[in-house]
This record gives sequence, C-alpha cells and structure tokens, in this order.
Amino acid sequence: MVERDVVIKNRAGIHARPAALIVKTANEFKSQIFFEKDGERVNAKSIMGIITLGATYKTPLKVIAEGEDEEAAVNAIAELFERKFEEE
Repeated sequence: MVERDVVIKNRAGIHARPAALIVKTANEFKSQIFFEKDGERVNAKSIMGIITLGATYKTPLKVIAEGEDEEAAVNAIAELFERKFEEE
C-alpha cells in the first residue's frame, strides 16, 4: 500500500471536470485507488464518490493505492493535483 498527502491547488476545487480527469487517470491502473478526507474514504474510480467529498481550494486529501502498480498510480494522481488539473 502506498499513501501520499495532496492539497487542492486550483481555486475551483474538485468539480465535475477535475473529477472526470481523476477517474480517467485512476482507471489506467489496476490498483485500487482511494481518497481519504476527514475519515471518509471514497473510490478514486468513482466520479460521484469524488464529488461527494466536497473538496475545495486548499483541502488536504490522502491518496491511497493498493495493487501491482500502486506507486505509479499514486504518482499519476498526485501529478494532477500539482498541475491544478490543468485549469490555471
């Protein structure tokens, strides 16, 4: 299992477009990938799960992956956050 803390850097937070980008990226990996916020865990391959987190600007999240490509999965998801979901 690999975990990494990320922070939402784009001002709009996670809305439909970033959520879709996360799901698209997560589905490229075989590993199970989750986001955790305030003790709530959601599947990173579920657009509705991600949106229900209500993650806004500067919200910290934990990315958790478990499986054969877990390291690459966490790195790819974290990179989306670093690039502000290519919105800014």
